[in-house]
Amino acid sequence: MDTDQPPRRPHGAGPHWVGPPWHEWGGGGRRQSVLALPAVLAVLQVAGTFGAQRNQQDVHHLNALGIALLIAAPACLAFRRSHPVATLVAVAVIVEAYLQWHFPWGPFMLSLIAAILNAVIRGHRTAAWLVTSALYAVDLVLTSARGGSREGWQALLAIAAILTLVLVVGEAARVTRERASEMMRAASEERRRHASDERLRIAQELHDVLAHNISLINVQAGVALHLMDRDPEQARTALTAIRQASKDTLGELRAALGVLRGDGDRAPRSPTPDLGRLPDLIEQVRGAGLAVHTSIDALPELPAPVGLAAFRIVQEALTNVRRHAGPATAVVTIEHGDGHLTVRVDDDGAGTAGSPEQGSGSGIAGMRERAGALGGTLAAGPLAGGGFRVEARLPVPAPARSVP
Repeated sequence: MDTDQPPRRPHGAGPHWVGPPWHEWGGGGRRQSVLALPAVLAVLQVAGTFGAQRNQQDVHHLNALGIALLIAAPACLAFRRSHPVATLVAVAVIVEAYLQWHFPWGPFMLSLIAAILNAVIRGHRTAAWLVTSALYAVDLVLTSARGGSREGWQALLAIAAILTLVLVVGEAARVTRERASEMMRAASEERRRHASDERLRIAQELHDVLAHNISLINVQAGVALHLMDRDPEQARTALTAIRQASKDTLGELRAALGVLRGDGDRAPRSPTPDLGRLPDLIEQVRGAGLAVHTSIDALPELPAPVGLAAFRIVQEALTNVRRHAGPATAVVTIEHGDGHLTVRVDDDGAGTAGSPEQGSGSGIAGMRERAGALGGTLAAGPLAGGGFRVEARLPVPAPARSVP
Protein backbone atom coordinates (compact mmCIF):
# COMPACT_ATOMS: atom_id res chain seq x y z
CA MET A 1 0.00 0.00 0.00
CA ASP A 2 1.38 3.42 -0.97
CA THR A 3 1.41 5.44 2.22
CA ASP A 4 2.17 8.66 0.32
CA GLN A 5 -1.26 8.66 -1.30
CA PRO A 6 -3.84 11.00 0.27
CA PRO A 7 -6.75 9.30 2.04
CA ARG A 8 -10.07 8.87 0.32
CA ARG A 9 -12.77 11.36 1.25
CA PRO A 10 -15.22 9.66 3.64
CA HIS A 11 -18.79 9.33 2.47
CA GLY A 12 -20.73 12.47 3.41
CA ALA A 13 -17.61 14.50 4.27
CA GLY A 14 -17.94 18.23 3.71
CA PRO A 15 -16.12 20.19 0.97
CA HIS A 16 -13.47 21.41 3.43
CA TRP A 17 -12.36 17.93 4.60
CA VAL A 18 -8.59 17.63 4.27
CA GLY A 19 -7.92 14.29 5.93
CA PRO A 20 -5.42 13.84 8.75
CA PRO A 21 -3.41 17.00 9.53
CA TRP A 22 -0.22 15.80 7.85
CA HIS A 23 -2.03 15.62 4.51
CA GLU A 24 -2.69 19.33 4.69
CA TRP A 25 0.73 19.97 3.16
CA GLY A 26 0.36 17.80 0.07
CA GLY A 27 2.07 14.60 -0.98
CA GLY A 28 5.06 12.73 0.32
CA GLY A 29 7.60 15.41 -0.59
CA ARG A 30 5.94 18.14 1.42
CA ARG A 31 5.17 15.77 4.29
CA GLN A 32 8.84 14.84 4.54
CA SER A 33 9.78 18.52 4.71
CA VAL A 34 7.29 19.03 7.56
CA LEU A 35 8.70 16.09 9.50
CA ALA A 36 12.35 17.03 8.92
CA LEU A 37 12.49 19.66 11.68
CA PRO A 38 10.92 17.43 14.39
CA ALA A 39 13.30 14.58 13.48
CA VAL A 40 16.39 16.81 13.66
CA LEU A 41 15.33 18.39 16.95
CA ALA A 42 14.55 15.00 18.50
CA VAL A 43 18.05 13.74 17.67
CA LEU A 44 19.69 16.94 18.93
CA GLN A 45 17.73 16.95 22.18
CA VAL A 46 18.30 13.30 23.05
CA ALA A 47 21.97 13.17 22.02
CA GLY A 48 22.74 16.58 23.51
CA THR A 49 21.13 15.76 26.84
CA PHE A 50 22.96 12.44 27.11
CA GLY A 51 26.20 14.34 26.65
CA ALA A 52 25.28 17.16 29.04
CA GLN A 53 24.19 14.95 31.96
CA ARG A 54 27.70 13.61 32.55
CA ASN A 55 28.77 16.77 34.37
CA GLN A 56 25.53 17.38 36.28
CA GLN A 57 24.82 16.42 39.87
CA ASP A 58 21.56 16.06 41.76
CA VAL A 59 19.54 15.30 38.63
CA HIS A 60 17.55 12.33 37.46
CA HIS A 61 19.57 10.79 34.69
CA LEU A 62 17.69 10.13 31.51
CA ASN A 63 15.44 7.13 31.58
CA ALA A 64 12.62 5.96 29.34
CA LEU A 65 10.33 8.78 30.57
CA GLY A 66 12.95 11.45 30.00
CA ILE A 67 13.72 10.21 26.50
CA ALA A 68 10.00 10.05 25.73
CA LEU A 69 9.57 13.69 26.79
CA LEU A 70 12.56 14.78 24.70
CA ILE A 71 11.03 13.05 21.67
CA ALA A 72 7.40 14.03 22.34
CA ALA A 73 8.09 17.77 22.25
CA PRO A 74 9.61 17.73 18.74
CA ALA A 75 6.94 15.29 17.58
CA CYS A 76 4.28 17.91 18.35
CA LEU A 77 5.95 20.22 15.84
CA ALA A 78 4.67 18.00 13.03
CA PHE A 79 1.35 19.82 13.52
CA ARG A 80 2.87 23.31 13.72
CA ARG A 81 1.40 24.52 10.42
CA SER A 82 -2.17 23.37 10.91
CA HIS A 83 -2.42 24.05 14.68
CA PRO A 84 0.33 26.49 15.74
CA VAL A 85 -1.23 27.53 19.06
CA ALA A 86 -2.14 24.00 20.12
CA THR A 87 1.35 22.86 19.18
CA LEU A 88 2.88 25.60 21.33
CA VAL A 89 0.70 24.68 24.33
CA ALA A 90 1.56 20.98 24.00
CA VAL A 91 5.30 21.67 23.72
CA ALA A 92 5.17 24.05 26.70
CA VAL A 93 3.42 21.43 28.86
CA ILE A 94 5.97 18.76 27.90
CA VAL A 95 8.93 21.09 28.61
CA GLU A 96 7.49 22.02 32.01
CA ALA A 97 6.98 18.33 32.83
CA TYR A 98 10.60 17.68 31.90
CA LEU A 99 11.74 20.47 34.22
CA GLN A 100 9.61 19.30 37.14
CA TRP A 101 10.97 15.75 36.86
CA HIS A 102 14.46 17.18 37.40
CA PHE A 103 15.91 15.67 34.29
CA PRO A 104 19.31 17.03 33.15
CA TRP A 105 19.72 20.45 31.63
CA GLY A 106 20.51 20.43 27.96
CA PRO A 107 19.04 21.40 24.57
CA PHE A 108 15.49 20.49 25.64
CA MET A 109 14.42 24.12 24.99
CA LEU A 110 14.95 23.84 21.23
CA SER A 111 11.44 22.53 20.58
CA LEU A 112 9.91 25.28 22.69
CA ILE A 113 11.89 27.93 20.82
CA ALA A 114 10.74 26.49 17.49
CA ALA A 115 7.10 26.39 18.64
CA ILE A 116 7.22 30.01 19.86
CA LEU A 117 8.77 31.28 16.64
CA ASN A 118 6.27 29.33 14.57
CA ALA A 119 3.28 30.76 16.43
CA VAL A 120 4.51 34.36 16.26
CA ILE A 121 5.48 34.21 12.59
CA ARG A 122 2.10 32.75 11.67
CA GLY A 123 0.33 35.68 13.29
CA HIS A 124 -0.64 34.25 16.68
CA ARG A 125 1.30 36.89 18.60
CA THR A 126 -0.99 37.26 21.60
CA ALA A 127 -1.26 33.51 22.12
CA ALA A 128 2.51 33.12 21.90
CA TRP A 129 3.16 35.80 24.52
CA LEU A 130 0.43 34.47 26.82
CA VAL A 131 1.53 30.83 26.60
CA THR A 132 5.19 31.74 27.11
CA SER A 133 4.38 34.00 30.08
CA ALA A 134 2.12 31.35 31.59
CA LEU A 135 4.83 28.69 31.22
CA TYR A 136 7.37 30.88 32.93
CA ALA A 137 4.95 31.87 35.70
CA VAL A 138 4.02 28.23 36.40
CA ASP A 139 7.68 27.22 36.52
CA LEU A 140 8.46 30.14 38.83
CA VAL A 141 5.63 29.23 41.21
CA LEU A 142 6.56 25.55 41.32
CA THR A 143 10.23 26.38 41.79
CA SER A 144 9.43 28.77 44.63
CA ALA A 145 7.26 26.13 46.26
CA ARG A 146 10.26 23.80 46.27
CA GLY A 147 12.36 26.41 48.00
CA GLY A 148 14.28 27.75 45.04
CA SER A 149 15.87 26.70 41.79
CA ARG A 150 18.30 23.83 41.73
CA GLU A 151 20.59 25.99 39.59
CA GLY A 152 19.87 29.25 41.39
CA TRP A 153 17.73 32.22 40.52
CA GLN A 154 20.27 33.28 37.90
CA ALA A 155 19.10 30.34 35.80
CA LEU A 156 15.50 31.56 35.97
CA LEU A 157 16.57 35.03 34.88
CA ALA A 158 18.56 33.53 32.04
CA ILE A 159 15.53 31.52 30.91
CA ALA A 160 13.37 34.66 31.07
CA ALA A 161 15.91 36.54 28.94
CA ILE A 162 16.07 33.70 26.40
CA LEU A 163 12.28 33.43 26.08
CA THR A 164 11.95 37.20 25.70
CA LEU A 165 14.66 37.21 23.04
CA VAL A 166 12.91 34.41 21.18
CA LEU A 167 9.63 36.35 21.21
CA VAL A 168 11.34 39.50 19.95
CA VAL A 169 13.10 37.58 17.19
CA GLY A 170 9.77 36.01 16.25
CA GLU A 171 8.16 39.45 16.05
CA ALA A 172 10.97 40.68 13.81
CA ALA A 173 10.65 37.62 11.58
CA ARG A 174 6.87 38.11 11.42
CA VAL A 175 7.25 41.75 10.36
CA THR A 176 9.82 40.78 7.75
CA ARG A 177 7.56 38.04 6.43
CA GLU A 178 4.55 40.37 6.25
CA ARG A 179 6.57 42.99 4.42
CA ALA A 180 7.85 40.43 1.96
CA SER A 181 4.31 39.17 1.43
CA GLU A 182 3.05 42.73 0.91
CA MET A 183 5.83 43.39 -1.59
CA MET A 184 4.89 40.22 -3.46
CA ARG A 185 1.23 41.28 -3.50
CA ALA A 186 2.19 44.75 -4.73
CA ALA A 187 4.41 43.28 -7.44
CA SER A 188 1.64 40.90 -8.49
CA GLU A 189 -0.86 43.76 -8.58
CA GLU A 190 1.57 45.84 -10.64
CA ARG A 191 1.97 42.98 -13.10
CA ARG A 192 -1.79 42.64 -13.38
CA ARG A 193 -2.12 46.37 -13.92
CA HIS A 194 0.52 46.35 -16.63
CA ALA A 195 -1.18 43.38 -18.29
CA SER A 196 -4.51 45.20 -18.17
CA ASP A 197 -2.97 48.36 -19.64
CA GLU A 198 -1.34 46.31 -22.38
CA ARG A 199 -4.67 44.66 -23.23
CA LEU A 200 -6.36 48.05 -23.37
CA ARG A 201 -3.60 49.32 -25.66
CA ILE A 202 -3.99 46.31 -27.93
CA ALA A 203 -7.76 46.75 -27.97
CA GLN A 204 -7.29 50.36 -29.05
CA GLU A 205 -4.86 49.29 -31.76
CA LEU A 206 -7.33 46.68 -33.00
CA HIS A 207 -10.11 49.26 -33.05
CA ASP A 208 -8.08 51.64 -35.18
CA VAL A 209 -6.85 48.94 -37.56
CA LEU A 210 -10.26 47.34 -38.03
CA ALA A 211 -12.13 50.63 -38.33
CA HIS A 212 -9.77 51.87 -41.02
CA ASN A 213 -9.29 48.71 -43.06
CA ILE A 214 -12.85 47.42 -42.89
CA SER A 215 -14.14 50.84 -43.89
CA LEU A 216 -11.68 50.77 -46.80
CA ILE A 217 -12.80 47.26 -47.76
CA ASN A 218 -16.45 48.34 -47.62
CA VAL A 219 -15.85 51.30 -49.91
CA GLN A 220 -13.80 49.29 -52.40
CA ALA A 221 -16.34 46.47 -52.38
CA GLY A 222 -19.06 48.97 -53.30
CA VAL A 223 -16.90 50.34 -56.13
CA ALA A 224 -16.19 46.83 -57.42
CA LEU A 225 -19.88 45.89 -57.44
CA HIS A 226 -20.82 49.14 -59.16
CA LEU A 227 -18.19 48.78 -61.90
CA MET A 228 -18.21 45.00 -62.28
CA ASP A 229 -20.05 45.13 -65.64
CA ARG A 230 -19.23 48.62 -66.95
CA ASP A 231 -15.50 48.84 -66.14
CA PRO A 232 -14.02 45.45 -65.23
CA GLU A 233 -10.48 46.85 -65.08
CA GLN A 234 -11.43 49.43 -62.45
CA ALA A 235 -13.32 46.73 -60.56
CA ARG A 236 -10.16 44.61 -60.65
CA THR A 237 -8.24 47.53 -59.11
CA ALA A 238 -10.81 47.81 -56.33
CA LEU A 239 -10.63 44.09 -55.62
CA THR A 240 -6.84 44.29 -55.49
CA ALA A 241 -7.14 47.07 -52.91
CA ILE A 242 -9.55 44.88 -50.93
CA ARG A 243 -7.08 42.01 -51.04
CA GLN A 244 -4.22 44.21 -49.78
CA ALA A 245 -6.34 45.76 -47.02
CA SER A 246 -7.46 42.31 -45.93
CA LYS A 247 -3.85 41.11 -45.86
CA ASP A 248 -2.77 44.11 -43.77
CA THR A 249 -5.66 43.58 -41.38
CA LEU A 250 -4.84 39.90 -40.87
CA GLY A 251 -1.17 40.75 -40.24
CA GLU A 252 -2.10 43.31 -37.57
CA LEU A 253 -4.57 40.89 -35.98
CA ARG A 254 -2.00 38.07 -35.85
CA ALA A 255 0.54 40.36 -34.20
CA ALA A 256 -1.97 41.59 -31.60
CA LEU A 257 -3.31 38.13 -30.85
CA GLY A 258 0.24 36.83 -30.54
CA VAL A 259 0.85 39.35 -27.77
CA LEU A 260 -2.39 38.36 -26.05
CA ARG A 261 -1.37 34.68 -26.19
CA GLY A 262 1.94 35.53 -24.59
CA ASP A 263 4.08 35.16 -27.71
CA GLY A 264 6.04 38.22 -26.68
CA ASP A 265 9.34 36.59 -27.56
CA ARG A 266 8.38 36.39 -31.21
CA ALA A 267 9.32 39.21 -33.53
CA PRO A 268 6.34 41.28 -34.76
CA ARG A 269 5.08 40.41 -38.21
CA SER A 270 5.16 44.08 -39.26
CA PRO A 271 6.99 47.16 -37.97
CA THR A 272 5.25 49.42 -35.50
CA PRO A 273 3.27 52.02 -37.48
CA ASP A 274 4.74 55.53 -37.47
CA LEU A 275 4.71 58.58 -39.70
CA GLY A 276 7.09 56.79 -42.08
CA ARG A 277 4.09 54.72 -43.20
CA LEU A 278 1.91 57.78 -43.72
CA PRO A 279 2.39 57.86 -47.54
CA ASP A 280 1.07 54.30 -47.80
CA LEU A 281 -1.93 55.26 -45.69
CA ILE A 282 -2.64 58.30 -47.87
CA GLU A 283 -2.48 56.17 -51.01
CA GLN A 284 -4.89 53.67 -49.48
CA VAL A 285 -7.38 56.41 -48.67
CA ARG A 286 -7.05 58.00 -52.09
CA GLY A 287 -7.63 54.62 -53.66
CA ALA A 288 -10.90 54.45 -51.73
CA GLY A 289 -12.04 57.66 -53.44
CA LEU A 290 -11.21 60.33 -50.84
CA ALA A 291 -9.18 63.30 -52.06
CA VAL A 292 -6.37 63.93 -49.60
CA HIS A 293 -3.78 66.71 -49.62
CA THR A 294 -0.82 66.83 -47.29
CA SER A 295 1.36 69.51 -45.76
CA ILE A 296 4.13 67.87 -43.74
CA ASP A 297 7.18 69.60 -42.29
CA ALA A 298 10.58 68.00 -42.27
CA LEU A 299 10.39 66.05 -39.05
CA PRO A 300 13.15 65.01 -36.64
CA GLU A 301 13.42 61.44 -35.46
CA LEU A 302 10.41 60.96 -33.21
CA PRO A 303 10.07 58.64 -30.20
CA ALA A 304 8.17 55.49 -31.14
CA PRO A 305 5.10 56.27 -28.95
CA VAL A 306 4.76 59.74 -30.51
CA GLY A 307 5.10 58.41 -34.06
CA LEU A 308 2.56 55.66 -33.40
CA ALA A 309 0.05 58.05 -31.83
CA ALA A 310 0.39 60.55 -34.70
CA PHE A 311 -0.10 57.81 -37.30
CA ARG A 312 -3.15 56.37 -35.56
CA ILE A 313 -4.72 59.81 -35.10
CA VAL A 314 -4.37 60.57 -38.83
CA GLN A 315 -5.68 57.11 -39.67
CA GLU A 316 -8.73 57.42 -37.42
CA ALA A 317 -9.46 60.97 -38.55
CA LEU A 318 -9.38 59.98 -42.24
CA THR A 319 -11.55 56.95 -41.48
CA ASN A 320 -14.13 59.27 -39.89
CA VAL A 321 -14.00 61.58 -42.92
CA ARG A 322 -14.70 58.67 -45.27
CA ARG A 323 -17.50 57.31 -43.12
CA HIS A 324 -19.27 60.49 -42.07
CA ALA A 325 -18.29 63.55 -44.11
CA GLY A 326 -19.87 62.55 -47.40
CA PRO A 327 -18.18 63.86 -50.56
CA ALA A 328 -15.22 65.76 -49.16
CA THR A 329 -11.58 66.68 -49.48
CA ALA A 330 -9.24 66.17 -46.53
CA VAL A 331 -6.06 68.06 -45.70
CA VAL A 332 -3.45 66.44 -43.46
CA THR A 333 -1.05 68.89 -41.83
CA ILE A 334 1.85 67.86 -39.61
CA GLU A 335 4.10 70.50 -38.04
CA HIS A 336 6.90 70.37 -35.51
CA GLY A 337 7.95 73.21 -33.26
CA ASP A 338 8.16 74.44 -29.67
CA GLY A 339 8.73 70.90 -28.45
CA HIS A 340 5.39 69.72 -29.85
CA LEU A 341 4.17 67.79 -32.86
CA THR A 342 0.95 69.19 -34.25
CA VAL A 343 -1.24 66.79 -36.21
CA ARG A 344 -4.25 68.34 -37.97
CA VAL A 345 -6.81 66.78 -40.28
CA ASP A 346 -9.37 69.13 -41.90
CA ASP A 347 -12.19 68.25 -44.24
CA ASP A 348 -14.83 70.27 -46.08
CA GLY A 349 -17.57 67.67 -45.93
CA ALA A 350 -21.13 68.20 -44.74
CA GLY A 351 -21.11 65.43 -42.14
CA THR A 352 -24.10 63.41 -40.96
CA ALA A 353 -26.39 64.05 -38.05
CA GLY A 354 -25.29 62.46 -34.84
CA SER A 355 -21.99 61.31 -36.32
CA PRO A 356 -18.98 60.59 -34.19
CA GLU A 357 -17.49 63.78 -35.60
CA GLN A 358 -19.56 65.65 -33.06
CA GLY A 359 -17.16 64.35 -30.42
CA SER A 360 -19.24 61.60 -28.87
CA GLY A 361 -18.05 58.59 -30.86
CA SER A 362 -15.45 56.08 -29.76
CA GLY A 363 -13.11 57.23 -32.54
CA ILE A 364 -12.75 60.75 -31.14
CA ALA A 365 -12.52 59.37 -27.61
CA GLY A 366 -9.78 56.96 -28.64
CA MET A 367 -7.76 59.70 -30.32
CA ARG A 368 -8.15 61.89 -27.25
CA GLU A 369 -6.94 59.06 -25.01
CA ARG A 370 -3.90 58.52 -27.22
CA ALA A 371 -2.94 62.17 -27.00
CA GLY A 372 -3.62 62.34 -23.27
CA ALA A 373 -1.50 59.26 -22.60
CA LEU A 374 1.52 61.17 -23.95
CA GLY A 375 0.69 64.35 -22.06
CA GLY A 376 -0.79 66.02 -25.13
CA THR A 377 -4.20 67.38 -26.08
CA LEU A 378 -6.72 66.77 -28.84
CA ALA A 379 -9.48 69.08 -30.03
CA ALA A 380 -12.21 68.04 -32.47
CA GLY A 381 -15.10 70.07 -33.77
CA PRO A 382 -16.80 71.70 -36.79
CA LEU A 383 -15.13 74.56 -38.66
CA ALA A 384 -16.80 77.93 -39.02
CA GLY A 385 -16.98 77.78 -42.83
CA GLY A 386 -18.14 74.18 -42.89
CA GLY A 387 -16.32 70.92 -42.49
CA PHE A 388 -14.60 69.41 -39.49
CA ARG A 389 -11.17 69.58 -37.81
CA VAL A 390 -9.23 67.17 -35.66
CA GLU A 391 -6.11 68.68 -34.13
CA ALA A 392 -3.69 67.02 -31.72
CA ARG A 393 -0.65 68.50 -29.98
CA LEU A 394 1.81 65.86 -28.83
CA PRO A 395 4.86 66.74 -26.74
CA VAL A 396 8.17 65.63 -28.22
CA PRO A 397 10.93 65.19 -25.61
CA ALA A 398 14.19 66.93 -26.45
CA PRO A 399 17.00 64.49 -27.31
CA ALA A 400 19.41 63.85 -24.46
CA ARG A 401 22.69 65.70 -24.79
CA SER A 402 25.88 63.74 -24.45
CA VAL A 403 28.15 64.81 -21.63
CA PRO A 404 31.70 65.53 -22.85
